[in-house]
Amino acid sequence: MEALIPVINKLQDVFNTVGADIIQLPQIAVVGTQSSGKSSVLESLVGRDLLPRGTGIVTRRPLILQLVHVDPGDARKNDDVGREDEEWGKFLHTKNKIFTDFDEIRQEIEAETERVSGNNKGISDDPIHLKIFSPHVVNLTLVDLPGITKVPVGDQPVHIELQILELILKYISNPNCIILAVSAANTDMATSEALKVARQVDPDGRRTLAVVTKLDLMDAGTDAMDVLMGRVIPVKLGLIGVVNRSQLDINNRKSVADAIRDEHGFLQKKYPSLANRNGTKYLARTLNRLLMHHIRDCLPELKTRINVLAAQYQSLLGSYGEPVEDQSATLLQLITKFATEYCNTIEGTAKYIETAELCGGARICYIFHETFGRTLECVDPLGGLSTIDILTAIRNATGPRPSLFVPEISFELLVKKQVKRLEEPSLRCVELVHEEMQRIIQHCSNYSTQELQRFPKLHEAIVEVVTSLLRKRLPITNEMVHNLVAIELAYINTKHPDFADACGVMNNNIEEQRRNRMRELPTAVPREKALAAGPQGDQDGAGTWRGMLKKEEEGAGSGPGSPLKGAVNLLDVPVPVARKLSSREQRDCEVIERLIKSYFLIVRKNIQDSVPKAVMHFLVNHVKDSLQSELVGQLYKSGLLNDLLTESEDMAQRRKEAADMLQALQKASQVIAEIRETHLW
Repeated sequence: MEALIPVINKLQDVFNTVGADIIQLPQIAVVGTQSSGKSSVLESLVGRDLLPRGTGIVTRRPLILQLVHVDPGDARKNDDVGREDEEWGKFLHTKNKIFTDFDEIRQEIEAETERVSGNNKGISDDPIHLKIFSPHVVNLTLVDLPGITKVPVGDQPVHIELQILELILKYISNPNCIILAVSAANTDMATSEALKVARQVDPDGRRTLAVVTKLDLMDAGTDAMDVLMGRVIPVKLGLIGVVNRSQLDINNRKSVADAIRDEHGFLQKKYPSLANRNGTKYLARTLNRLLMHHIRDCLPELKTRINVLAAQYQSLLGSYGEPVEDQSATLLQLITKFATEYCNTIEGTAKYIETAELCGGARICYIFHETFGRTLECVDPLGGLSTIDILTAIRNATGPRPSLFVPEISFELLVKKQVKRLEEPSLRCVELVHEEMQRIIQHCSNYSTQELQRFPKLHEAIVEVVTSLLRKRLPITNEMVHNLVAIELAYINTKHPDFADACGVMNNNIEEQRRNRMRELPTAVPREKALAAGPQGDQDGAGTWRGMLKKEEEGAGSGPGSPLKGAVNLLDVPVPVARKLSSREQRDCEVIERLIKSYFLIVRKNIQDSVPKAVMHFLVNHVKDSLQSELVGQLYKSGLLNDLLTESEDMAQRRKEAADMLQALQKASQVIAEIRETHLW
């Protein structure tokens, strides 16, 4: 199982080549406040001085430190340039350059930190990758994070504390990460910032290992026995105490090996019963063991995650397409595919079906039968017509002669006015269908033919051709719909079967009403007088010509409500705005209203049926049938091939990145497969 850590290091190398952190690999993150001894702990694990030191914040970028154990005899084999050094380091950003001087490694860390983070004590979340090969280390992957601080110093931003906490949480929130919480023994463990931050993401402490530094600097008369025994702060993975080198030891160039030897002596003297479960060497072995078990537990989920991402990037790479070799064939293929998808969207057989809203043919159907149909049903057959308007039309149609019957011309004039009102919603129906067919272009571009995103000029040209075709068909369709209404206005067919039936029913109703009135008359009234009598039963009633003449003599004018509006008032007598209609006037108006309503409903039914058919024939079907030929005729030209098939500037880069990531994921999958074959998992 010891070989699991090199496997994770190999996976880390694979993903480092593409600069991606989409896979959260098992690792150990070191968390602590400034001057808590984090750097000393890491150097003790490495066995060499390699980290920058100084006052204030020193670690300003995450340092991903991979420790690789090599046998002494394998050092030369692992060195690419044939050096015989026992220990060496390599940075990811310096490619294959080998560092054998650890002072140079420290200087490179400082230089790379300032290159990205600047020299004003600012921080960056861009990590530095360093790999150390040595026979004196155990296989580990550690992440050194900036120390927690409270007060900004120098040119640091005022919210430096929040920036550092966000950076730390970014790493330790990874469920595959073991948290190494470093705290100084000469401070109260109950106020440990490292343990506080760790508990935010690991409240149960299942992946937190506490390290207590500076055991030799505690106040006289005190010790860390309770802390080391876990009585103060219980941590599931344990708590290990270490002794760091002092600043004086570092200045005097005291080696890490000597410091570890002195640490062992201190523990044996101060904590003899706990000496074998504390110290740097025990910490290294514990971390190695915890990381191996953690890797073993994480591998199944890691394998699943890698396979899922590989499938996603395979699909993404496929959407980017292969480099164009045959331009003519590619152009014709893209044009054909777009035309097919456009027509399929109208027919409802498209591959990508919209679920959020109606689209394509379904929306056109909704426009025809819901929007347009309901709009027509809301049109009142008698809307805009008052009883006075109808009476005026009847009297105007009779001329100077009083009529015995309702003039037919008045019905035609009034019904044409009402039928004309159907034209506006019909033209609006055409407009809505045109807008939907315009929207289908965008739908096909976004969902159905993603290849068009590779060629923005071709996409623009296709949109322009289809838009132009729709624009040409719009006035033709509008003209046809206008003609449908004009046809209805051209000839009022009073012999229409439905209209004739309605008239027959209406005449029967009128005759029935007349008979009822006859039955209600007194028996002393002669029949001849009853037939000629008005509501008052005399010849001067308002229903007779004498009565009408009498009313004209009493007051004729051109008031706003008068049928004689616009006539000269010879007697200069004001006329009331409204007047009570005679029974005959009322009966004549009712006849006209019923006739208008009956005929209007017939025409509305015709329009509701014929307008969708006209729109389908002149607009929808015509565009479907001619789209392919129109696109080929406008775009399939040798002089346009190079221009239309020019890829977008970032497409080649995105294809390369996707290919590199897919290759990295495939390599990672192979690495995990090797683990199964060697029974490490």
